[in-house]
Amino acid sequence: MRNRQASRLNQRVMTGVIAMGIIVLLVCFLFLSMVSCSGGAPSFRLSGHVSGAADSMLVVEHASLEGVVPVDSVRLSASGEFALSIPRDMPSLGAPDSAAGRQLWAPDFYRLRIGRRVVNFAVDSTEDITVEAPLEGLASAYDIHGNAASRTMKTIALLNLQLQTQFRGLDTITSLSALEKVERARQLVANYKHTLMRDYIIPDPASPAAYFALFQTLGGAMLFNPETERADVQAFAAVATQWQEHYPHAQRTENVCNIAMRGIANTRPARVVELQLDGDKVRETGIIDMGFPDINGRERRLSELADNVVLLDFTTYSAPQSKERTLLLRDLYQRYHARGFEIYQVSLDSDSHFWKTMTEALPWVCVQCAEGFDNDIVSLYGVTSLPTFFIVGRGSELKARDSQITDIRRAIEDEL
Repeated sequence: MRNRQASRLNQRVMTGVIAMGIIVLLVCFLFLSMVSCSGGAPSFRLSGHVSGAADSMLVVEHASLEGVVPVDSVRLSASGEFALSIPRDMPSLGAPDSAAGRQLWAPDFYRLRIGRRVVNFAVDSTEDITVEAPLEGLASAYDIHGNAASRTMKTIALLNLQLQTQFRGLDTITSLSALEKVERARQLVANYKHTLMRDYIIPDPASPAAYFALFQTLGGAMLFNPETERADVQAFAAVATQWQEHYPHAQRTENVCNIAMRGIANTRPARVVELQLDGDKVRETGIIDMGFPDINGRERRLSELADNVVLLDFTTYSAPQSKERTLLLRDLYQRYHARGFEIYQVSLDSDSHFWKTMTEALPWVCVQCAEGFDNDIVSLYGVTSLPTFFIVGRGSELKARDSQITDIRRAIEDEL
């Protein structure tokens, strides 16, 4: 009797184990099915041809957040051809791609290396990337297909190589003093960063190329300083905002968001305490502040108008429609000024005399940015055409730009 009961018990236990095994297999099958339906297996194909590289070791490396990690390698034959299937770390899914009917992998970054020659490239949902290059000049003369961002990254890398060449060239200029060389080097870096901001970060901050641009280095040191340089922090913040929208669960998104948040905390303007009849009043600036000279040469800062609703306007008085637009702004100013409305107008006219003549009788804050589109502040605000304007709420909170506003009067009244 006892043997029969024990047999039944063992049978029930065995049945339970089998059932649990089936459940585990089903879970694994469903997981693999989800990976397949979400954009294919987590791997990509890298192939191509490197001429003059017979018997060279080609190494593929993952440029991870923890450092550069080799993931595969192959010794090239006399033909220089190669074809590798590279496994990816299990990447995060990005936002759904309605056109493709599936979700996309978050971008990741890899390197193809032979010796000390390196080719950087990005991988997102791409499964087939090809590289054609000669061994000599591999880092600059390569051609890459299968990922548009990787082609843009090549342009950024070439600009970096140009910067390195310019730096080395400073040592050969005997007519410059040591201090002059330092200043020339600082200007070269500033020009390079400005180019990256204007051409690659601000136009498309969601792209892998924008992320790549943020982390450019020179001599091992990062060129953008996201810890203490306010303009550089804004560049990181622009990329972080877009990556958070497109790739909310990716490690790289978390990384760039953390960097931006630390930078914002480090560079937040000190609180300005104003003594008023009704006691101390604390005001903190929350926009990208700016300061330009008015017609009397006095610097006027946007943050000075923090208690008002402000129309931040970038314009040029040499434009054909300038007179008509000035009439429109006069109407807005007369209609809303008494209720706390101000206009902070930045002119990109290069002719100071002409600008002063045109603005002499205007009642609002008129300042001049003689550098025009080359100014960093203008680039940070993404101004690519004129006129461009923004609504800034009380407390210096940026509310909207012109492309988001259908009724300018309603937008102002909503803030007042």
